[in-house]
Amino acid sequence: MKIEILGTGCKNCNKLAENVVKAVFLSGREDIEIVKVEDMMEIVKYGVMRTPALVIDGTVKVTGRLPDIKEIKDMIAN
Repeated sequence: MKIEILGTGCKNCNKLAENVVKAVFLSGREDIEIVKVEDMMEIVKYGVMRTPALVIDGTVKVTGRLPDIKEIKDMIAN
């Protein structure tokens, strides 16, 4: 599984990265790659206009808001 955090380094983008790391740890999965994408051209390729955004295996799951750890963990499980 690949999780991408889209954002230019704002406070919420950094908090999303923290939440993703915690959710992955709590999930117990070791097969998850976490990537931060800060290049606006790459972010726009996903059709994302508001950050932070969360992409799992190429599918945009969340844009423009900060999901909590439980919500991210649920996304990982599904």
